[in-house]
Amino acid sequence: MIGTVLCYVLLPAARLLQALRDAFFTYRKNVLLAKSPSTQIEGVFAAARGRSVPEEQEALLQQWLEEGAGNLPASESVPTVRKVSVTLTSDWLEGSELLMTTLSDLNTSLELTQCADQQHLELNALASSELQDHAVAELARLPSEETVTVAGSAPWAAVVPQTDHQTAGCAGINVEVLNDDPAVLAWSLACDAEAVPPVLPAQPIQEAVPFYPVSSEVPYHEILWRDWEDLSVQPCVLEQVSENTPLFEFRVMSYNILAQDLVEQGLDLYVHCHPDILNWNYRLPNLLQEIQHWDPDVLCLQEVQENHYWEQLEPTFKEMGFACFYKRRTGTKTDGCAVCYKHSRFQLISLSPIEYFRPGLDILNRDNVGLVLLLQPVLPEGLGLNAVSPLCVANTHVLFNPRRGDIKLAQVALLLAEIDKIARTTEGSYYPVILCGDLNSVPDSPLYKFIRNGELSYHGMPAWKVSGQEDFSQQLYSRKLLAPLWPSSLGVTDKCQYVTLCQPKKPGRREYSRDFLLQFRFCDAACERPPQLVLLEGVTDAKPDRPAHWPKPAAMVRDPDPQPFVPRCSGVIQHGLNLTSVYSHFLPQRGRPEVTTMPMGLGATVDYIFYSAEPVENKAGRRLYKDGALKLLGRLSLLSEDVLLMANGLPNPFCSSDHLCLLASFGLEVSSLRES
Repeated sequence: MIGTVLCYVLLPAARLLQALRDAFFTYRKNVLLAKSPSTQIEGVFAAARGRSVPEEQEALLQQWLEEGAGNLPASESVPTVRKVSVTLTSDWLEGSELLMTTLSDLNTSLELTQCADQQHLELNALASSELQDHAVAELARLPSEETVTVAGSAPWAAVVPQTDHQTAGCAGINVEVLNDDPAVLAWSLACDAEAVPPVLPAQPIQEAVPFYPVSSEVPYHEILWRDWEDLSVQPCVLEQVSENTPLFEFRVMSYNILAQDLVEQGLDLYVHCHPDILNWNYRLPNLLQEIQHWDPDVLCLQEVQENHYWEQLEPTFKEMGFACFYKRRTGTKTDGCAVCYKHSRFQLISLSPIEYFRPGLDILNRDNVGLVLLLQPVLPEGLGLNAVSPLCVANTHVLFNPRRGDIKLAQVALLLAEIDKIARTTEGSYYPVILCGDLNSVPDSPLYKFIRNGELSYHGMPAWKVSGQEDFSQQLYSRKLLAPLWPSSLGVTDKCQYVTLCQPKKPGRREYSRDFLLQFRFCDAACERPPQLVLLEGVTDAKPDRPAHWPKPAAMVRDPDPQPFVPRCSGVIQHGLNLTSVYSHFLPQRGRPEVTTMPMGLGATVDYIFYSAEPVENKAGRRLYKDGALKLLGRLSLLSEDVLLMANGLPNPFCSSDHLCLLASFGLEVSSLRES
């Protein structure tokens, strides 16, 4: 993209501002041109003219056609553009974070300097020292045909230090963001040496690098790089896993793929995107490529449009070896949630779709849904008499509305009640649980703390505060959460369990024999005549005498193991699943928070993968966990807001959703049947 911007700054002064305004549009078009055959290119240009593209942009498209883009074969050849090179100054390097801000800021941050021999030496020193400390996006490569000169002076050149990532036919640039960020924008991609032979410029610029447009087959993971973090080598994990203890390893992906109907209903949210990259026919191959590249064993998707699921996604996933289940949102909504698993790795034990909408209840009057599956891992044949615990996988998409945190909380409580029913064992414990989804709540919000810490006191809490997405404290009359949060008719207790499934802590503790109960027939309460009882002489006016053997009130039999009674109006909700997050929600090496989505250009974390763990300590109301039977072995790193801004936010030409995918690797302990 920088190459595109710098290409225009050498135009006559009268067109400088105009060219800068078109820079971002041109870059996106370059990508589309490189990925599309000639018939598609002509169709894109025709569609662009039909949308009243400004005259300058239309002229730019026509220029591409005249230079050969319209006659591109279906192969990987790219349009030929004049090679332009410029000198980068320190002001530009220090202002590289402005790449995705306003073009006016970009205009004021860019300086061009005529590259003479003396300045060439200074530039080499500058590049070698400052490229290690600044985020420098790579210039788009252009085929080398001629060097542009200005007013008869020495040629201009973009001097970039050579690296070890060069391949035949093109040069790569190893770019680091603040020297230690694992999320690196590698805009430089390998080109076909036969298709575009390199031609280096003449002296005195000896280290000028030729740049070419993006290859037509560009794996998305080479554009926005995300590191795989191997957590299995950490001492805390190695101590828990014996060398003789085999693990059933599997990968889980959670991904909000952005339903097309929601895109078209909210185009104002995507004004930063060119319309072509919002088209479903453009986005679908990118999404499938991304899923196929990371190769998950369990796939939890949100915002899956119903017709796209049945017509395209499910058939494709089945060819990839997945068994698929889908639940559309209730009402008139056209999207829903899907859970897919590889039938070679898991077998289905039970399936529970969840509808949060309950007629007549204001606290549950939205159309969100979820899915809860109980899966049995399939062990390889060579393990013999071994067994592994079933796995409970849940997927949901919670209400977005930041003002209605009360609804979000009730929806999550219903989901946890369903998980409690599916994952509970006959002994009263739980199978390992993995909870995925778009919860529309930020880390350390009350809803997040409720899931992670297992308890929340909500009475009197402003509804907008539950999810932490926005601050509505300036409102004079904000909705507040009152106890009980939902009526008893819902059939869910304050411990997020279905009433019909609730059992005492010790089975049989409250099962009493008839003889035991009969001894209470002469107690004070039984002998007291109710005040509203109709007086019938000889019937309701009689009082039995206390037998001589009846014990005194102080010696009455007491419950040896009383349970604390929590009334329904206490304003406290709990659950006993012991869940913790796969991600830490912070990038320590960059000192910045992780983000999973970028609404209106602002980064936020709303997508999660929670998993079962064992609590070891409780500090200031925050539980600390260690891995239990389910062990976290690795995860795909997330990105920070500034890195995504350099890629024009989400979605962009390479990431076709407004959310990032989440991916984690787990291990389940495999035990011997004799031990079990």
